Amino acid sequence: MNRFHNWYCRSSLWRRTLHGSILPWALNGARLGDNVLEVGPGPGLTTDVLMHRVPKLTAIEFEPLLAERLRGRTAGTNVTIMTGDATAMPFAPDQFSAVVSFTMLHHVPSRDAQDRLLREACRVLRPGGVFLGSDSRSSLVFRAAHLFDTMVLVDPDQFGRRLEEAGFEAVRVDSRPKAFRFSALKPPAGD
Repeated sequence: MNRFHNWYCRSSLWRRTLHGSILPWALNGARLGDNVLEVGPGPGLTTDVLMHRVPKLTAIEFEPLLAERLRGRTAGTNVTIMTGDATAMPFAPDQFSAVVSFTMLHHVPSRDAQDRLLREACRVLRPGGVFLGSDSRSSLVFRAAHLFDTMVLVDPDQFGRRLEEAGFEAVRVDSRPKAFRFSALKPPAGD
């Protein structure tokens, strides 16, 4: 991430936006279950909320420094931080009751890699488990904040089909002017 983006993702302004708008909207009515995986927590502002909502939380973060900082900050809690690539997760199939991802999919470097991440999310979910989250939509400010960053926008109008192709059902994608949220289920066993 560029310096501005790195600062902003740790800022109190972004924390207020996450806590006051994005997370309540994305998590509205969600039943996450007992063992949740967070994909791409970055500095962990979303982790701070999730750890108080679920009994067990695992987060996988690609950037080693971010993972190490978050690991130190959450030591002794119900959170486990893994350093790794969400397009090839080191977890067993059917392990998690829910997988969540907030405002990070656009940091995955290609559409193909994003699709691998979606397939991995489905693989590690228990049958009937939910995959949900949010991501940003394009705007001038959003593009400016991502100068010299990885930014592969996700088209919310195509995202539902991509989730279905990854193996999900009961897909829902809702958009706002600056963001979209999604939820999808891994088919129950025997389907």
